[in-house]
Amino acid sequence: MKHVTSLRIGPVGFRIGSAWRAPIDALDDLYRDYPRPVIPDFNVHLFAARPWRRYLRPSVHIGGDFVIPDAAPLPLAQALLAAEMGMNLQMALGQRGYLLLHASGVERDGRAVLMTGISGAGKSTLAALLMARGWRFMGDEFILIDPATGMAHAFPRLISLKNEAIPVVEALLPHARFGPRLTGTPKGTLRHVVPDAPAIAAMAEPAAPALILFPRFGFDPAERPVPPSEAFVRLTQASTNYVTLAERGFEALTDLVARAPAIAIDYPDTATGIEMVERLA
Repeated sequence: MKHVTSLRIGPVGFRIGSAWRAPIDALDDLYRDYPRPVIPDFNVHLFAARPWRRYLRPSVHIGGDFVIPDAAPLPLAQALLAAEMGMNLQMALGQRGYLLLHASGVERDGRAVLMTGISGAGKSTLAALLMARGWRFMGDEFILIDPATGMAHAFPRLISLKNEAIPVVEALLPHARFGPRLTGTPKGTLRHVVPDAPAIAAMAEPAAPALILFPRFGFDPAERPVPPSEAFVRLTQASTNYVTLAERGFEALTDLVARAPAIAIDYPDTATGIEMVERLA
């Protein structure tokens, strides 16, 4: 790759190479406060399938150590999104040291609150707004559970805001660093926000899972305890490597639902959602 950078997010290091300078410049700017790995765990490649695609209607394909061969390329204007997707892809297909949960997470006093749900549930927005209220942001894409200890490890990559969530977070985090507004993506309009300094400084510190939440946005306020059996099944569906880890994954997830209570919450707006999370925590 002609243009290269590297960065470490939580316990995982990445080396990202690109046929274009622009996405590497964007990563170096937004991740400038992150440490650099000595030896990366994963490689990500952003490349043009044909030489002329670097210049004529430039089209960014995502490659690396692990790939999805028939994945559709993205336009060069969305190359930052391609880089983020590439890092997520390496984690989803290649991570073997931790049980991955597709979840957001925040921490206070050594206790982690994990939030998982379908796209649009609001977990990224809730995590960003809790960060603004003094919680340590641990991640909005993956939370890493150590099978040996049961502790939750942070993966505080850029926070990905979608559509209506963008102006809400912009208004409540006026001093945060934001990435470019990306329009026309597969999920609509996206904008990334950089986690605050405490999240980056403490990203190597694990936390004990204390509460599991299954939020749903756009409904009247409601709370329902989720029994461990149901939480277990839901979390297997939220994990990209549960099956791959086999017995280690089963034991890690069994231990997690036995130790941390789970609650399903519905909330109509962010203010209500924040109040519910903080009260339950």
